[in-house]
Amino acid sequence: MRPKKSWWLLLIVSLGVVIPFVAPYITLNPAKSRVPITSTAIQFPLLIAHIVTACVALIAGFFQFIERIRIKTPGIHRYLGRIYVGSVMISGALALAVIFYIENFAKATSFLALALTWLFTSWKGYRSAVRKRFGEHRKWMIRSFGITLVAVSGRLLVPVLLLAYYTLNGFSLPGGREKMVEEVLNVNIWAGLLLNFIIIEWIVLKSAHRLPGDS
Repeated sequence: MRPKKSWWLLLIVSLGVVIPFVAPYITLNPAKSRVPITSTAIQFPLLIAHIVTACVALIAGFFQFIERIRIKTPGIHRYLGRIYVGSVMISGALALAVIFYIENFAKATSFLALALTWLFTSWKGYRSAVRKRFGEHRKWMIRSFGITLVAVSGRLLVPVLLLAYYTLNGFSLPGGREKMVEEVLNVNIWAGLLLNFIIIEWIVLKSAHRLPGDS
């Protein structure tokens, strides 16, 4: 019942992607923020709290799916589950507030869709566990954690999106490099959501026959 090597590899890759993004915020210096800050009194604290709770959800989520913990120590599994769902609810709610500070419409709507689907799938996963519908619970938690991992896939897709932008513009940069990067960062969350949705549903459908039936 040891976790597959691919699971640990995914964890390492996720940390490798997330840590450089989170690092500037550890200083609590708005000047080092990777996103434009228009309000240091409201927006920046909301952003920090959102990032911290999202990181907690990411780490807790990885350990939630370790079969050895889930089967041999169900108490720890439930405790980690509460941490995960609680972190998602807080981080998702904070994301809804942070959206109002995003100027670009495409980026704002992508974060809105991300936050709402994150909250919804996590809530469904929690409610199905409370009702002891564990087959349904596992499916919804797979979906929820897939949404959590958009923070990783959205950033991993940036090089692919840069290449796509360059190709679709006839191998030229009509607005220059800065415009290209700006355009890509406005849609990378949409791309991450789409990719993860496809992968998640493929996993759910593939594993459906192995999941215990709902009671």
